[in-house]
Amino acid sequence: MKIHKKLGRHLLVPVALGIGASVSGVALFSHGAGASTTSGSASSGSTNSVTYGGTAGSGNAPITYLKLDPSTIGLGKTLFVENCSSCHGDTAEGTSRAPNLQGLGAATIDFWVSTGRMPLADPTIQATSKPARFSRQQTLAIDAYVSSLAQGGPAIPIVNLGAASISAGEGLFSTNCAACHTITGVGDALADSIYAPSLYPATPTQIAEAIRTGPGNMPRFGTGNFSDQQVADITKYVQYLQHPNNAGGIGLGHVGPVTEGFVGILIGLGSLMIAGYWIGGRAH
Repeated sequence: MKIHKKLGRHLLVPVALGIGASVSGVALFSHGAGASTTSGSASSGSTNSVTYGGTAGSGNAPITYLKLDPSTIGLGKTLFVENCSSCHGDTAEGTSRAPNLQGLGAATIDFWVSTGRMPLADPTIQATSKPARFSRQQTLAIDAYVSSLAQGGPAIPIVNLGAASISAGEGLFSTNCAACHTITGVGDALADSIYAPSLYPATPTQIAEAIRTGPGNMPRFGTGNFSDQQVADITKYVQYLQHPNNAGGIGLGHVGPVTEGFVGILIGLGSLMIAGYWIGGRAH
């Protein structure tokens, strides 16, 4: 009886540690995945709040393009001069600190501003996604001003997800995007402190804009690379990644073998250690 009580006290600590670590690990990765998908959901809700022309896709067209309101150019100029001209110049002609924005198109400007990557305090570091400084109406006004300075570049896309295919998008994404963003879209480190960002916070419009404009180190996929239908398919697949169906288990942050291996080692090896400790205790 005394042996069994002593053995029970000895087992109590490793068992408690094993259970605590397992629960903490699962909660940590599940919380990370939940936070990412919640952020994506919140951003997606703001995508449809388009004020000037167009709606969130119409008819059978996979993508329609937003027509900006010329009457907002004055507001856009004021906002641009106050917040962007110190680097890009008053007429977006570029300076030694930042590139020329003329002729890049409304989609390029809209992506950088709506994702909070611009304005950027330090142009020597990689711009990261953060809450946008401007409202949607103000962002569209800035888009209208910069795109009025010179023609060229893609317009702001409005993706009709109802006309898109997840399975087709998965094939295109795995071939052209997963090498950097990973197949689950969580992003990954590249080289020289550069990384491919997570796609979870991106809205459908921002996904399509990124494909067409190639921000940062990302390649630009024009109409000669992807049709509008293919862009819509990829966008729908990325939207699925933000709210995946984790049939048969827990998502564990959707980073694949890393967390699966962690849980396997933690639970599997931990169980073996406890079993070995118990067998050794019985031998004594």
